Amino acid sequence: MKVTLLYFDDCPNWKVTDALLESLQREMGFDFDRRRVETADDAERLQFRGSPTVLIDDQDPFATGDEPVGLSCRMYRTDNGLAGAPPEAQL
Repeated sequence: MKVTLLYFDDCPNWKVTDALLESLQREMGFDFDRRRVETADDAERLQFRGSPTVLIDDQDPFATGDEPVGLSCRMYRTDNGLAGAPPEAQL
């Protein structure tokens, strides 16, 4: 399994997701990569739905299709309401 974290520097929430994925990677042994999205063109090409975006084998398991593509912070639905990063249980 390959996990990729897509992010852009201006969103602080990606660091929370990065730390969670690092911990899970040590536990589960999947391939883990980070990819910084720098431009609106990159966001469009990658179908980047906000930072942080987690891809599992190049698929976004959190996407509903309603999220806009672009350089923005992404929100996730959790059991405790909206959050800027997916919780460990969802990852």
